[in-house]
Amino acid sequence: MDALWRSNIDYAQIIKEYGDPPPDETRRYSSATCKVTDINVPNGDPERGLISTSYVERQILTMRMGMRRFTRLTNGFSTKVENLAHAVSLHYIHYNFGRPHQTLRLDGRKRTPAMAAGVADRVWSLTDIAGLLD
Repeated sequence: MDALWRSNIDYAQIIKEYGDPPPDETRRYSSATCKVTDINVPNGDPERGLISTSYVERQILTMRMGMRRFTRLTNGFSTKVENLAHAVSLHYIHYNFGRPHQTLRLDGRKRTPAMAAGVADRVWSLTDIAGLLD
C-alpha cells in the first residue's frame, strides 16, 4: 500500500533560513528576514512553480483568527493538551462542514469545503456537529 500511495503523490518542501532579528526593541514582534530558500522534493514530480508555503500560511492564519488560543500574547491558551486537541478538532469540523465559503459557490449557492469535495451534501448545523459526540 505504501508504494501505491507514494506513486500517486507529488510532495515538496520549502526550507527557509532566516537571519537574526534586528536588535532594536521596537521591532521585537516583527518577523525576521528570509535569507535562503531551498526546495526539497522527497517524492513525485511536482511543478516547481506551484511549490509554495502560501496555502499552509493561510491555513495557520485562519486557525489563529478562528481560535484565540493561537493568538500571541493572550490568556486564551489551553492548559491541557487534550483540551487543545478538542478545540482544534471542533474548529476544523466547523470550518469544513458547517461554514459556507464565499469562494466555493455553485449555481449561486454557497458551499462548504466538504460539499465542494463531495463528502457532504449540505451545510451542517451546530446540532449536527454536536451529534457526532453520541
